[in-house]
Amino acid sequence: MIKMNPYNIIKNPLATEKAVRIMESENKLVFIVDRKANKLEIREAIETLFNVKVDNVNSLILKNGRKKVYATLNKDYKALDIATKLGLM
Repeated sequence: MIKMNPYNIIKNPLATEKAVRIMESENKLVFIVDRKANKLEIREAIETLFNVKVDNVNSLILKNGRKKVYATLNKDYKALDIATKLGLM
């Protein structure tokens, strides 16, 4: 299997009101990702790009065909700090 480039897996972060609320309360980051990427590839891409430890990845396919991911960060890392670095906050 060919490994995908992390920059090709993570398309963009989401900064909706719900996503920000989840960042604050549940320490999760929300991304739109490549639809072909599996959870392991997504976890590795997030850990590589943002230098964090991901505990869990939940994904869903939206009605428009895009794939949305909720990545739960380890308690040692803060989702809001990553969002600030990305310019979402």
